[in-house]
Amino acid sequence: MADLKQFAEQLVNLTVKEVNELATILKDEYGIEPAAAAVVAAGPAAGGDAPAAEEQTEFTVVLKDAGASKLAVVKAVKELTGLGLKEAKDLVDGAPANVKEGISKDEAEGLKKSLEEAGAVVELK
Repeated sequence: MADLKQFAEQLVNLTVKEVNELATILKDEYGIEPAAAAVVAAGPAAGGDAPAAEEQTEFTVVLKDAGASKLAVVKAVKELTGLGLKEAKDLVDGAPANVKEGISKDEAEGLKKSLEEAGAVVELK
């Protein structure tokens, strides 16, 4: 079997023209349409040393609107954030407002789901 590391290095160092030729060969001779792979491989070659887009790691849960079931949303905010009843009510009344900031994607999605189930309109930033 060929040295896979060497093969990977050869693929990474292909020019845009070579990537297009490779795509044509894979399609014509093997019936493989590597459209996504060609775009990924062509990106760094075309852009030179362009920095890769960084994936967002910290999220903010924003309460956009309490919706029709304001009391349920206040209860959910109180339960999810550990705020007192008055503080949770003030946060909901002050919508749009940040419920939690600087949290992981999983935690943010969980909060969003819980608040939406209570009837709120929520956005992740």
